[in-house]
Amino acid sequence: MTGDSAWLGFQRLPEVTVHASGALAQTIRAELRQTRRVGSDVQVAVCTMTRVRETPLWREVEAAVPEHGLGVEGFVVVRRGNDLVVAAEGGHGLLYGYFYLLRYFEWMTGDFSVVEQPAVPIRMLDHWDQLSGAVERGYSGRSIFFRDGSVVPDLGRVRAYARLLASIGINAVALANADLPEVARLAAVFREYGIAVSLSVEFTDDPTDERVARWWSATISRVYDAVPDFGGLVVRAGRDPEGANLLARAVAPYGGTVFWRYSGDEQKHDWRDRDADRARAAYDHLIPLDGRFEENVVLQVKHGPTDFQVREPISPLLGELQETVFALELQVTQEYSGQQQDLCYLGPWWREILQFDTTGGGTTVADRIGAIVAVSNVGDDSNWTGHKLAQSNLYAFGRLAWEPAADPVSLLHEWAAATFAMDGRTRSELVTIMSGSWRTYERYTAPLGVGFMVTPQTHYGPSVNGYEYSGRGRYHFADRYGVGVDRTVKTGSGFIGQYPEPLAGTYEDVTTCPDELLLFFHHVAYDHVLHNGSTVLQHIYDSHFQGYAEVEAMVARWRVIAERFEPVVRENITTRFEAQLASAREWRDQVNTFFYRLSGVPDSHGRTIHR
Repeated sequence: MTGDSAWLGFQRLPEVTVHASGALAQTIRAELRQTRRVGSDVQVAVCTMTRVRETPLWREVEAAVPEHGLGVEGFVVVRRGNDLVVAAEGGHGLLYGYFYLLRYFEWMTGDFSVVEQPAVPIRMLDHWDQLSGAVERGYSGRSIFFRDGSVVPDLGRVRAYARLLASIGINAVALANADLPEVARLAAVFREYGIAVSLSVEFTDDPTDERVARWWSATISRVYDAVPDFGGLVVRAGRDPEGANLLARAVAPYGGTVFWRYSGDEQKHDWRDRDADRARAAYDHLIPLDGRFEENVVLQVKHGPTDFQVREPISPLLGELQETVFALELQVTQEYSGQQQDLCYLGPWWREILQFDTTGGGTTVADRIGAIVAVSNVGDDSNWTGHKLAQSNLYAFGRLAWEPAADPVSLLHEWAAATFAMDGRTRSELVTIMSGSWRTYERYTAPLGVGFMVTPQTHYGPSVNGYEYSGRGRYHFADRYGVGVDRTVKTGSGFIGQYPEPLAGTYEDVTTCPDELLLFFHHVAYDHVLHNGSTVLQHIYDSHFQGYAEVEAMVARWRVIAERFEPVVRENITTRFEAQLASAREWRDQVNTFFYRLSGVPDSHGRTIHR
């Protein structure tokens, strides 16, 4: 039993002729045998460029191919009249072209030519599944890969997952380090869909010890003997660059990559020291190392300077690393954004991150990265993601990794149309409910860039002072006079100085700092006036009342359309919405009461705040 088919359940195709050979061409043929048929006069061919002249549109296809070629993963789609051809250089491009056809065929009308190539070469999902079957920061049940110390016997669900990932352009996964024969079993399944497997490892050895280097070299050799297309290693909490380089030298002869992930969690701070600032840690540690890594080392950098908060600035590393390949890390699993209990569609946030101008000169995050990585949100829950609607985040990640400028609302329409059998009006209503849910979540949880007002350890639900006196450097510094963290160069921790101009100047000046990040960068009085004309304190009250009201509206809109969905889907979403409404109420009341009791200033609209 593989659970539901997510966004691969309702598409249909006419008969398709495949002019290609190889393992991935065989995967396409197997896919076609399972695809539902639609009556159509359109003659469809899928072919490699070496065999394109076996199709009636070979001239048009060859004319559409750009001068620089299609590359390993690119493809071209051409339609003229009732003839349609998908062509690519090889199997990977053909596979992505097939899923493009599957996604859009029923919307393909008229004559057209389309060339698709991924913007980012490595598009990877990390899985923090443990061999026991537990999933660290997982909110969708247990692991689909492991149980009781071993790989699960039946890999049917893994194969179904590989299909889902290939359909959105994911080409790499990182898994827990298991016994080599079992890694080979998993890699064989992912290989059918063009996905390379890497392993996450802990590196605590002395990188200057030659015995360590020999051990890793011999071990990696055995891995590649068993898995010739092994992707490489992911080091979850690396600090010593020489460790990264040692591993990189071990995998280099086989074309492997080492992802060196710096989390900053190792930094401990005394909460009594107001200048201590965890946000500085990654930059302070990694910038001096820029250029000291082997060419096949990829630094894995979190999108923000702290830890996947619902709102934080872009990490300055994403603009300042110059001589090291680096990956942008996002979090599809909703650790700090509702844990797949609350609806929080993250596509709009990720697009903002990818399109952020890192230097003020027009160079975006997407332009600079060599890879994009995210922690996956799947588990063995029957619908993959716990909350059925959380599937949209996995879909959006893959599609934005392929095309960082894609419109997140359009992606929601794509996902909904492919996932549910419903009419256009119902789909539009569902998209309306979902599209603004990230900002709704932000409103009832985190005011103006303040983070970590969450329950320690679980990270779900409000605990305004939960981390205020911890050793992690996650503070809001709220007192009777004001709130926020002074990260200015002039009077604070100096974190803003890690950004280049003009960003540093924009953030340093309280009058130009964006409102949504004000309290991340500045400690201000409660009566400080925002750009929207509201005081900081009144905005905190207003946004939390508004966020709760928006959840109420989401629930009401859902109730109108709920009967149009299958019972199991309806029950799942309804139950989650009921829990989200209770959570939003708790956030609203706890945060507003905290600030009222601290400041003594009432809500100007006279709404109920529990005193």
